[in-house]
Amino acid sequence: MNDHYPTDRAALEHDCDATFLVASGPGGQHRNKTQTGVRLVHRPTGLTVTATERRSQSANREMAFERMARRLQQRQRKRAPRIATRPTRASRARRQESKRRNSLIKQSRAPLRHHAE
Repeated sequence: MNDHYPTDRAALEHDCDATFLVASGPGGQHRNKTQTGVRLVHRPTGLTVTATERRSQSANREMAFERMARRLQQRQRKRAPRIATRPTRASRARRQESKRRNSLIKQSRAPLRHHAE
């Protein structure tokens, strides 16, 4: 996770495999006969993005590279570590009260027990 992958266009073109596919959806004969959809696979990470919104392959290709750059940037973003805090006295009291209430509800569901005499 601590690996850094460049997100500039030249590096992405070098690190990604592009495949072209027939995109579904509206667009008629032009869209149904040509492979305008673009799928990019980032070899180092295995991330995959597709773009099939536009009718032109070049527009879809641009969109796919933008998405790939965005995904890689998100993946490389440092997350702030969570600082564990103790629950407040009020939150502990609320939790206990909730447990008491749930316990009473569950006890009321239990069948009555009769002792043999």
